[in-house]
Amino acid sequence: MIAGRYRLLSKLGHGGMGTVWRAKDETVDREVAVKEPRVPDHLPERERSNAFERMRREARAAARLDHPAVVNVHDVAVEDGQPWIVMEFVKGRSLGAALQEGTLGAREAARIGLEVLDALDAAHQAGILHRDVKPDNVMLGTHDRVVLTDFGIAQIEGETNLTDTGGFVGSPEFIAPERVLGQRPGPASDLWSLGVVLYAATEGVSPFRRNNTPATLQSVLNATPAAPASAKGPLAEVINGLLQKEPSRRPSAARVRQLLKDAAAPPKETQVVRVAAPGGKGISLSRKGWIGVGAVVVAAVVATVLVVVNPFAGPLPDDWKEKEEKDLRVTTAYPKDYQRWVPKDPETDGVYVRYTDRSGVLELRLDLMVEDEDDVTDKIKGSAASQAYAEADEIENGSTTAWNMAEKPAPKVKTDDKATHQDKRAAINTITYADDGADTENPLPKEVKIMYFLTKDGDLYRYSASYPGKGDFTERGREVAKTAFENLKIKNP
Repeated sequence: MIAGRYRLLSKLGHGGMGTVWRAKDETVDREVAVKEPRVPDHLPERERSNAFERMRREARAAARLDHPAVVNVHDVAVEDGQPWIVMEFVKGRSLGAALQEGTLGAREAARIGLEVLDALDAAHQAGILHRDVKPDNVMLGTHDRVVLTDFGIAQIEGETNLTDTGGFVGSPEFIAPERVLGQRPGPASDLWSLGVVLYAATEGVSPFRRNNTPATLQSVLNATPAAPASAKGPLAEVINGLLQKEPSRRPSAARVRQLLKDAAAPPKETQVVRVAAPGGKGISLSRKGWIGVGAVVVAAVVATVLVVVNPFAGPLPDDWKEKEEKDLRVTTAYPKDYQRWVPKDPETDGVYVRYTDRSGVLELRLDLMVEDEDDVTDKIKGSAASQAYAEADEIENGSTTAWNMAEKPAPKVKTDDKATHQDKRAAINTITYADDGADTENPLPKEVKIMYFLTKDGDLYRYSASYPGKGDFTERGREVAKTAFENLKIKNP
């Protein structure tokens, strides 16, 4: 029981700034969310007291905001001298949780972005900066309600900057460059974060995320994100504009609002013209398409047969062959002298195929994880990039035992989240490590490349190539990996 009034019921979530609880306000019989701020124990008592006072003051400021897209702050309860922030309980889930299941369409992303923008605009007009706009702080409630939470509640204005302590308030991959540099933030800093959220909503991952915090911060300062592949027109203009490194070059809130309205608007109706074809069938052309092509061209389109163009860069090498893997719903390619292996019991061992050279030092392995199978659904992330980063974290944190990885030297992972396959987003991890499976005293250098591809149905293809990390076989292994990845043909991508 907090402050003799709020009974904690269950933990909703936690992060670096505190823990959020589902609670009951027993005075008015109302369900609420209660945030327990986290302040480092090592702080001197005076600094802890100052921190608590700033939290109370900022909570009062947030409580003055009256906007449907801003979480309501009801109270600041004090227990043992520590403030607990009491807020409305929003029924739903966070945008971050939604993105674990897949990306959003452009219209839905624009609709959510518009609500978040309005919440930020209301706060900025009241002199309040959010400073931690990210998917986990955007709640998707019932009746299409969008609510921005954590409005500066547990974030301290004047917090010691990055150059002093090596730490700062906020999530590195969503923080604006000027904040990384320790400069005073403004409304444009929150708008930058909104741009990153919109990018992540449509592409599946922040464009600045890397395998560790220092690399992420460097990418925020120096990397130019690839143009969003799933966002076109006004939404792409918003994202590209908000991700300008210089705050003064970012579009105004008014301009962003108009573009998001355009992106969220339903498509205009299209007049369709039916053209007769042999056999009584027909094809449909929009009015624009009808005007743009002549009758002779239309007849040619009807009469001809579609030609499937090979989407890969070049012909298959002479010493390679193709193989249709029906269980995997793909056609693969591998060197002719490689041995092929499939599991004896796919239900127990999973669905995969392996191709190995006769020496056993080069291996290709293709796994398929089906989304609707109970034992793998929670293992599949919302995008290929998210999957790659999640597995990279597991490897670098030592929580995986794959490939006989020695503890020292620690394995390293480089993630390419800009890769494509069959004209869709993919991701590739390149892992370097020491293999101590054969000799723990003299581990061998190894390298593994893994391509991740998520289909429209949510199934995950994971194609790995392993080979020596040094020596004569290294370049050959990389060449085999590249050719195999490029010539993987997924039937229903």
